[in-house]
Amino acid sequence: MGKVLVGNHIRRLRFNHDEMTQQQLADKVGVTRQTIVALEKGNYSPSLELAFRIAHAFNLPLEEVFFYGQNSEESG
Repeated sequence: MGKVLVGNHIRRLRFNHDEMTQQQLADKVGVTRQTIVALEKGNYSPSLELAFRIAHAFNLPLEEVFFYGQNSEESG
């Protein structure tokens, strides 16, 4: 069984929101820019609270920002 991942569309959403920088998003949700970088790269899964804060920053439901999937590279 492959590693289960929480994926996201944060990078695309930042660009669709007036090309918001990683630092601007970090400031909006109260984390460091490095946290946003790690999230976008899939190196870090957010807490439920942080996931909701990020979704709220984009004014979108949680499931339009994050998705639950499996890493296909490790599942084969």
